[in-house]
Amino acid sequence: MARENTEARKKRARKIARRLERAYPDADCALHHENAFELLMATILSAQCTDKKVNEVTPDLFERFPNANALANANPEEVETRIKQTGFYRQKTKSLIRAATDIVERFGGRVPETLEELITLRGVARKTANVVLGNAFGVPGLTVDTHMKRINQRLGLTRHEDPVKIERDLMELIPRKEWTHYSHRVIHHGRVCCSARKPQCETCPVAPECPFP
Repeated sequence: MARENTEARKKRARKIARRLERAYPDADCALHHENAFELLMATILSAQCTDKKVNEVTPDLFERFPNANALANANPEEVETRIKQTGFYRQKTKSLIRAATDIVERFGGRVPETLEELITLRGVARKTANVVLGNAFGVPGLTVDTHMKRINQRLGLTRHEDPVKIERDLMELIPRKEWTHYSHRVIHHGRVCCSARKPQCETCPVAPECPFP
């Protein structure tokens, strides 16, 4: 694909977004949750773990610790036992309890509703904050996980490796109102078509707009 200027890249990005919308109109957050607190905790658990495994673990966790106050006062060993299958369970236990404690002590037990406040919670970075904003509060957010990184690089929409820089590139290319939906669709696309090792380029719905390989 010939070198393109910013305006041309923006037009192509919007074509990609439309193709993804047609291909995956029902793509949504894969983490099961009933409220912002559950989604925040589930997203913390999803680090280096599949959403499927997280969804197997969280029903028991949330039944035992249904809100921030309960989790903030939890016995760490009990939490570790309940989340062990997600991997890195000791560090994740610390993150869960610390984030819950911050919510209780600084936000009156309610998950904050702005990016600036969410990223002040211990264990919460922009990716996690954007998941919560987009799916619990309806605030558009770009969730840069491994699928978003790989696919947007292949599409030529970013050259960066750093998730924050990738997010900023996409913010310039994708209309704000579509950020959350775009994230869901790209992530789903990465799971079912554009895999890391064997991308199915011959059946890819965005192939006409993609310079890869």
